[in-house]
Amino acid sequence: MSRIPRAQEHLKTGFTAEAVAAARYRAFAARAEREGLPNLAAHWRPLAEEKDRLAIRQLEAAGQVRGAGADVAAAIADERYENDVLYPKMRREVEGEVAEVFGAVVAAQREHLDRLLALRDLYTAARGDVELPAEVA
Repeated sequence: MSRIPRAQEHLKTGFTAEAVAAARYRAFAARAEREGLPNLAAHWRPLAEEKDRLAIRQLEAAGQVRGAGADVAAAIADERYENDVLYPKMRREVEGEVAEVFGAVVAAQREHLDRLLALRDLYTAARGDVELPAEVA
């Protein structure tokens, strides 16, 4: 028997399906661009955006989007888990090119955590919305 209500299980499953499809469609678009097929890529992008919207709707319905401070804290917790547990474990269990991919992911994850910690500090110090760094604006 599940520890979470069936509706939450279904929202999680639906979110995962839509989020994965959106990422795949963006990857298909990027590949089409590299292969010199910009029109094919242009068809994939709006489909990916719609999948993102569906994923977001399910994530919100599941109560996983709570508001600025809680969302930043949740993102930091997720990144720490990915940095400290998830990707290092997977990297240790594989070899070759897959291990190299996970090594690159771990390096990027460290940067993500640093950016999220900086965002938390900005949000904590802000009186309202946060300022965007020049490279993001």
